[in-house]
Amino acid sequence: MPKKTKYEHVTGRYFNWRLYLRPSGVWYADGRTNTPDPGRHSLGTKDPTEALDAVRQLDLVKAVELHLADPAILADSDDSRLVLEEGIRLYKEHVGRSPVTGGARPKTQARYKAVFDKFEPFARREGVLFWNHASARLLERYAAWLDGEGYAYRTEFLELTTIKQAINWMIVAKHLPESCRIRLSLSRPTGTDTHCWRQAEVLAILKRCRDVPALDWLGDVLTALACTGMRISELADLRWTDIDREANVIKLTDETAQVARPRGRKARQIKNRRSRSFPIHEDLRPVLDRIEHHADGLVFHGPRSGVLSPDICRRTLIKEVLTPLAEQFPTPEGETGFQDGRLHSFRHYFCSTCANTGVPEQVVMRWLGHQDSLMVRHYYHLHDDEAQRQMQRVNFVGGSATKGVTEGTTNVS
Repeated sequence: MPKKTKYEHVTGRYFNWRLYLRPSGVWYADGRTNTPDPGRHSLGTKDPTEALDAVRQLDLVKAVELHLADPAILADSDDSRLVLEEGIRLYKEHVGRSPVTGGARPKTQARYKAVFDKFEPFARREGVLFWNHASARLLERYAAWLDGEGYAYRTEFLELTTIKQAINWMIVAKHLPESCRIRLSLSRPTGTDTHCWRQAEVLAILKRCRDVPALDWLGDVLTALACTGMRISELADLRWTDIDREANVIKLTDETAQVARPRGRKARQIKNRRSRSFPIHEDLRPVLDRIEHHADGLVFHGPRSGVLSPDICRRTLIKEVLTPLAEQFPTPEGETGFQDGRLHSFRHYFCSTCANTGVPEQVVMRWLGHQDSLMVRHYYHLHDDEAQRQMQRVNFVGGSATKGVTEGTTNVS
């Protein structure tokens, strides 16, 4: 058992460690005299017995990380703590299970991976090596670090929610005890911080694409985004068989559970796995009429007639369209404006334009594939005509108001 001396030497299976107590009362293990160097780490405990157990497990973890031992030694360990890497592996395996048993979409799995790729090294820097030692305080420090790195509020909410969900699953799956459950309230973001194009901006963007022949393909893509509210991933997968010219509708069908489909074609997975359809706007029809049909059956293609890449669309939009037009639509310093718009801004533009022209909210939600949407509600509140009419009826400071308002003022003492 380590004593409260300057150093206590512990010989592990792979490394020699020096244990010492910090002024905070937390035990640390220093293995920097070894080759290779396993580093110095907090053991996350003030209890000397727990510190001994923790350093033995740390010895195995660092041996695996430094390729001195097979990862199987972690599974063979009788330590009750769940190592960060092992917990992440188990959770990834859980969310990556078959869709029929509730597995997540590939894009969702990639998003989770990005969360843990940041959180794991942060936790290690904080001296937390095991999920058993993750706490509300650790998540609060992580949120503060994300703030300092310039991450948006929505991103922070997603990251912390994902970590809490992972821990809750580890508890349900009996990988962690119930005592490890983190109780930390998170304020869900409301409204939206995505720039919503104004009509003048969209018209200028499309004109720029039509004026530059090499950008004509992008003009078709952006016109479709503006007239349908589709996500760029959905547009990239749009096939001619999804377009019913006679009925004048576009049908997006989620194929997650569909058995019969052409060989070699991936099943289309729509966010929320809800199929939907919507009318073809008259401004989109000329675009569809002039696009050539390719053998691959896809409607939209990239600059060289290849598969439409959302990333190439985004980069081309920024470099070839937004940057040249930036002076025409200046963004006030410190504000979100024209140059901050992206492909998803066209979905917001679609929603905003529908709200401003009186399309019922429930109809737009069906077109966008939402059962409940803060984004849709945001724009409908913003463009609530009845609210505007009611506001203009009120006489606040003696200016002109709607006829029928009694002239004069009442003094309130």
